[in-house]
Amino acid sequence: MKVMFRYIVLSLLFVLGAAHASERAKQGWQMIEQGAMVIDVRTPEEFNAGHLDQAVNYPLSELDKHIAALDKSQPIVLYCRSGNRSGQALAYMESKGFTALHNAGGLNEINIESPQ
Repeated sequence: MKVMFRYIVLSLLFVLGAAHASERAKQGWQMIEQGAMVIDVRTPEEFNAGHLDQAVNYPLSELDKHIAALDKSQPIVLYCRSGNRSGQALAYMESKGFTALHNAGGLNEINIESPQ
């Protein structure tokens, strides 16, 4: 009985996590279609292995160098491999006064939701 309960709980968590993931990717694409800047915060090696056509590569470790010249009210969509680094980038940029940010998650996630 406990095993069955655990299985059900884990299944629900997986389904709910996937639903959340696709919603953030869908919202990311909506912003991109409306002209948002797209920032990939992965390493240059990861970026060179594949990225969204619209993206610029501002690695998380170098983000402060790149964002200095950006308009803080400009809509920006962030992504990485899983959504973790883009979440960190979002928090950092918010702390610097950016107001129109969105974490679209990971590259595979956002590619699944691609309108193309």
